[in-house]
Amino acid sequence: MEAKLVPLLQEFLFNGDARLSNLRVTHVSLALFILWLVTSTTFALYNLLLHPLAKYPGPRLAGCTSLVYLYHFLAGTSVSWVAAQHRRYGAVVRLAPDRLSYTKAEAWKDIFGHRTGGHRANPKDARTQSGAIDGYHSLVTEPDDERHGQTRRVFSHAFSDRALVQQEGLIQGYVGELVELIRRGGGGGVAGEKGKTKEMDAVKLFNFATFDIMADLAFGDPLGNLKEATYAPWVDAMFGCFKNLQIISALNEYRIAQIIYAVFLMPRTVRAAAELTISQCADLVARRMDKGKTERPDIWGLMMRAEERVQFTRGEMTSQSFLFMIAGTETTATLLSGLTWFLMMNPTKYKKLAEEIRAVESEEELESDRNLRKLKYLNACLEEGLRLYPPVPLGTNRKVARGGNTICGDWLPEDTRLTVDHYSAYRSAENFKDPDVFLPERWIPGEPGFEEHHAYDKREVLQPFSYGPRNCLGKNLAYYEMRALYAKVLWNFDLELCAGMETWIDQKTWALWHKPPLMVRFTPRVQT
Repeated sequence: MEAKLVPLLQEFLFNGDARLSNLRVTHVSLALFILWLVTSTTFALYNLLLHPLAKYPGPRLAGCTSLVYLYHFLAGTSVSWVAAQHRRYGAVVRLAPDRLSYTKAEAWKDIFGHRTGGHRANPKDARTQSGAIDGYHSLVTEPDDERHGQTRRVFSHAFSDRALVQQEGLIQGYVGELVELIRRGGGGGVAGEKGKTKEMDAVKLFNFATFDIMADLAFGDPLGNLKEATYAPWVDAMFGCFKNLQIISALNEYRIAQIIYAVFLMPRTVRAAAELTISQCADLVARRMDKGKTERPDIWGLMMRAEERVQFTRGEMTSQSFLFMIAGTETTATLLSGLTWFLMMNPTKYKKLAEEIRAVESEEELESDRNLRKLKYLNACLEEGLRLYPPVPLGTNRKVARGGNTICGDWLPEDTRLTVDHYSAYRSAENFKDPDVFLPERWIPGEPGFEEHHAYDKREVLQPFSYGPRNCLGKNLAYYEMRALYAKVLWNFDLELCAGMETWIDQKTWALWHKPPLMVRFTPRVQT
């Protein structure tokens, strides 16, 4: 049938009088355009008026087509756009025909929580995330809940409280290197007059430290960022490709557009950087495995000593290590950079934090997690920093389980896309009193202003490390790094924001914040 149809179509369109053939082609093209227009309009009207999610508030155009949401993601304006929709429409907003965003505290349990009773666990939405590396999934991309649970149990040995105690010395070594780097003015500054350093990029400094720490934990080898005062080629390559890889991931459902972008629009240097990142990660894993069991408290060493029965291939190890380097580095440095900006913009809060840290008897007391947890104002500043500047601002996606599920009291059909938007939830006036004000005191009982904010604030909505069986396994490690790095920096230096940094916080996002340099002056303290 097909063999007969094609010649007939060619005969109809192209044979005979040239003017008639051109007219036929024009008519067919017009007919196809009208068919596309009618089909698109029909789908748009269905999405707007008859779709099961049509009752939820949100911008009408976004309810017609998912291209609106995609546009804002590609433009880097998704965080501000989503926040604006929540301010206008409330705690539940329809951002696309099949996508709902929540800012309610109870949404965490309903969307990301364990399977309980008649409530099914909502799986990850593979349509909106990066895929596996060479076919091997990480803890984040693993779609199978049972396999994820097995893998998580194995890695829990390396991220336990006991492991953290063993890792403190390793981490403190890099904290010391960061302090020395700032003293000598490396990484963008040199010692200036009267004991002051020149301008130094705090974003770069904190990235140096977190990448060196995690590389040692993930591979048993440092990258040398702090010693060389520059990004290692591997880290440079990772930063060079991250934004573009997120764009490709966002185009998962638009395969033609994805192919066009990957083949024609994405720079060749980005493709080369992505290949370099994966290959070097595999080389570092192989080098670490060749060492076998060691006494060093790196992740693979702790796992080997635990003698778990679950075995990993080299490909799986590479995928997991790549995850650690993404999730345990840039995000921690992001929080520390954002906290620095908020403290510099709020001098009384900065002074209060510095006084608390410098009130301890010796610098050595700032090295154990046990002691750092006692610094109430430091920990409150971290919580407030995570609230106002969450390192992952949009949150991760789930889809409603097969057969449908009840979310915040409403029954939703299967495959509905769901998320709790971190930034919007934490900046919501329904969840926090004075939501845009940097106020660490809201987290400390007995502090001025605590009572009025405590009575209003829905603090359980703050889940920057996600919620449920797939929450961040490295949460305790991240908190220790943040406490240790910031405490030692403020013990040794006075900080001052450089001119022109007042609008640093106004940033675009492609899954993560796209941060410009944060220029800060570090003045060595004169300790008596």
